[in-house]
Amino acid sequence: MTDSPDTQVLAIDGGGTRCRIALVRGNHRRVIEAGSANVTTDFDSAVRCLREGIETLAKHSDTRPQTLHALPAFVGLAGVTGQTIVDRLTTALPLQNVHYADDRLAALRGALGRGDGLVAHCGTGSFFAAQLAGTHRLAGGWGSVLGDEASAQWVGRAALSQLLHQVDGFIPISAMIEEFRTQFSTATEIVEFARTATPAAFGALAPQVTAHAQTGDPAALKIMQRAAEHITLTLTQMGWTTGTPICLTGGIGPHYAPYFPDPLKGELSKPLGEPLDGAIALAQERGKEIAHGHC
Repeated sequence: MTDSPDTQVLAIDGGGTRCRIALVRGNHRRVIEAGSANVTTDFDSAVRCLREGIETLAKHSDTRPQTLHALPAFVGLAGVTGQTIVDRLTTALPLQNVHYADDRLAALRGALGRGDGLVAHCGTGSFFAAQLAGTHRLAGGWGSVLGDEASAQWVGRAALSQLLHQVDGFIPISAMIEEFRTQFSTATEIVEFARTATPAAFGALAPQVTAHAQTGDPAALKIMQRAAEHITLTLTQMGWTTGTPICLTGGIGPHYAPYFPDPLKGELSKPLGEPLDGAIALAQERGKEIAHGHC
């Protein structure tokens, strides 16, 4: 295989759960999946994941690693909070023509393409993004300790809080609470679980909440409605107006659709693509900048 970089780009979408690395040649893409890559949570582990992932991609695509290192590249990673992290990545990784950025940019581009709209991404974590009149704005994504409202982990935490409120006698029993009581028989068990649980462990509880909300369980409905209210307020503050499309992405994001007010509900649109699609588009733009001498 000829190692010509002319029509090739490297694109990486790395998050706290998984990292996807793509080599794109014209209309063909080769994609491999690696582990988590949050450069704020664990920089060394993320760099190791990226290095190993690029080596694996080179092997699977019958390409020399050095060729991949020289390609125009966009790398969107969870935890890229500013220039200090970018500088560390530039030193730690061998990529030569790369633009490092927050992973939210790739998700925004993947969902909306170049069009106007807003994204509410609610997976294990959450963030919000707007692309309006050629400019973009990002909000949220600050992690489980300080933010990530309406995320799956937030829903899981809220469910356990409801369970403790029932233990205290403040709210009545419900089918959802009854189900959680079979998993956590005492308040001590709940507190002990919460003390060490990761965001992913909290997020694993969310499907039970969404399922019970669909049956009208009052405790589950309260959680889903609170999350939908937060999303509605945030999107409005970020510039949403009637006629502007909204994409709900992430594992739990689409589950909030029934709980939005009618004006918002009427503007919900399916995302055009995935975050990796956005990373590829941004890598291709990077390639055009390099070709025109605008590095």
